[in-house]
Amino acid sequence: MIQPFDDIYFMKKALQEAEIAFEKGEVPIGAVIVIENRIIAKGHNLTETLNDVTAHAEIQAITAAANFLGGKFLQNCTLYVTLEPCQMCAGALYWSQISNIVYGARDLERGCIHLKTKLHPKTIMQGGVLENEASELLKRFFIQRRNLN
Repeated sequence: MIQPFDDIYFMKKALQEAEIAFEKGEVPIGAVIVIENRIIAKGHNLTETLNDVTAHAEIQAITAAANFLGGKFLQNCTLYVTLEPCQMCAGALYWSQISNIVYGARDLERGCIHLKTKLHPKTIMQGGVLENEASELLKRFFIQRRNLN
């Protein structure tokens, strides 16, 4: 059976990236960027691995997508990310002029919605896609981390 290319399909791909981050001991957030039903970039948190506070999943994916496309603008692209982007990532997404952002779980403390970070006027954002799966992965990570300390 052919898998339909929809928000759930692509969010599952982002969740796979989050699992990779989890296995590396990184906060499990994953992202993929899609154009015309094709994944052109993937990313997951690498802040611990790279000792770089800017190495968020979204930033990794934005850089990979820009390299793939040969330009800095991500018009007609959709970012699928397991957690609502933070203020820094929302700023980068603003400058990339990405067309769509689809996220899984809300970040009620550091997310761009709570902090009222502006996105590009043409960017459409939608949340709650596989929210439970994304939330559970984050909870599992932080429970495991607390138990190790």
